[in-house]
Amino acid sequence: MKWIGALLFIGATTWLGFEWSNKLAKRPKHIRQLINGLQVLEAEILYSQLPLHEAFTSIAKQIPDPCATFFRMVSMKIVEKNSYFEVIWEEQVRDYINQSSLGLNEQEILLQFGRTLGQHDFTQQQKHIQLTIKHLERELEDARDDQDKYGKMAKNLGFLTGLFIVLLLI
Repeated sequence: MKWIGALLFIGATTWLGFEWSNKLAKRPKHIRQLINGLQVLEAEILYSQLPLHEAFTSIAKQIPDPCATFFRMVSMKIVEKNSYFEVIWEEQVRDYINQSSLGLNEQEILLQFGRTLGQHDFTQQQKHIQLTIKHLERELEDARDDQDKYGKMAKNLGFLTGLFIVLLLI
C-alpha cells in the first residue's frame, strides 16, 4: 500500500513539473499572439479607421485563442457597458492574464497601453502601439530565455522532488 501511495505522489509531483514547463512553453506563444493582435490593431486604426469595438472584433477573427477571446470580450464590453474604456480594458486585461500564461510584466505593459488607447491622434497612437510592441518583444525574448533555462528543469524537478520526498518518508 505504501508503494502505491509513493507512486501516486511521484506521479503528482511529476505532473506539476510538466504543468510548470507547459506554462513556460505557452508564454512565448501568447506574447506572439498579443504582438500580432496589436499589429492588426495598428492597421485597423490607421488604414480602416474603424471604431475600437469593430477593430477588436476584426482582430478576434484573425488570431487564435486565448488572445482572440480577450479582444472579443473587450469589444463586447465596449458595446454592452456604458463605462470608460480604461475601466473595461483594465478589467479584461486582468481576466486575460488569469486565463493565459502571461505574467505581471505583460499585464503592466497592457495596462499602460490601455491608458493611452484612443486618447491621441493617429500618428501618436501608432507610436504608442509600436512602443507597446517593442516592450512585448523584450518580454518575448525573456520568455524564450526562461523556457530554455527552466523548461527541462521543471519537468525533472517535479519528478526528483517527488522521489526525494518519498525516499525521506519511507
